[in-house]
Amino acid sequence: MVQILHARSGELITSLGDLQPKSTIYDVKKAFAKEKRKYYPDRQGFKTDPRGKMVKDGDTLESLGLKNGSRLYFKDLGPQVGWTTVFLTEYAGPLVIYLIFYLRPSIVYGEDAAELPYANVVHIAAGCWSFHYAKRLLETVFVHRFSHATMPIANIFKNSVYYWGFAAFVAYFVNHPLYTPPAYGDLQVYGGLAAFVIAELGNLSVHIALRNLRPPGTKERKIPRSTSNPFTWLFGLVSCPNYSYEATAWLAFTVMTQCLPAGLFMLAGFYQMAVWAQGKHRNYLKEFKEYPRRRAAIVPFVL
Repeated sequence: MVQILHARSGELITSLGDLQPKSTIYDVKKAFAKEKRKYYPDRQGFKTDPRGKMVKDGDTLESLGLKNGSRLYFKDLGPQVGWTTVFLTEYAGPLVIYLIFYLRPSIVYGEDAAELPYANVVHIAAGCWSFHYAKRLLETVFVHRFSHATMPIANIFKNSVYYWGFAAFVAYFVNHPLYTPPAYGDLQVYGGLAAFVIAELGNLSVHIALRNLRPPGTKERKIPRSTSNPFTWLFGLVSCPNYSYEATAWLAFTVMTQCLPAGLFMLAGFYQMAVWAQGKHRNYLKEFKEYPRRRAAIVPFVL
């Protein structure tokens, strides 16, 4: 028998019998859900100490040192939504919003805007933006394998505000009738375009390599390593080359458009990706004793 207490108040919620030393935390979640139907397994979090970290679904009671009469502390993670749903919502919004500014400028800038010709770089920027988010949508459906099935439903609103808001911010200025092309002309535009395409291909290559590390239907984790694809060789220098490539892509987009809002979007994204990359890097070092110590998190030799 395992006693389930509330992590915050310490009050006894229930006691679960029919658990064995080899029972996993996921078995505990299923048993708890039978008694408290509101709390389906993905909504549950358990700790061995009320101030400690969440234990993993695959941990056994025996491995956690829990015996008959031991306690687990329950935390309600709140209503959950699938990662695929979140990603599709996040990425469909920026694609649609940007194209509204590009294809229907009269809606935003007035009737006269539809009569004004776009600079060539505006068409290229729309193609780059659309390619990136179309790629993201396709990756969500066909490439990504998520280690967690769900995330708190509140995140879908928070993340959408970020992605959708920046899409409108960037699109407003790049597609504005008063927008002026970059100072160095075609050299700047096509140089930025080339860097953008290379970075996007690198990002896709790394996502595919990460997908192939995890067998379907499992949460298995392995050390990510380079493959025969040259774009994945960046794994030799950083733990999260997908973030490195994405930051490079938006830097290239910023250079190509010479647009301040695009630069702000790149900086905000880089900051968040750097935080994620450092967290993943630390987890790799803790989890794998043989993890390559020479790797940085996101920027080779620097960060």
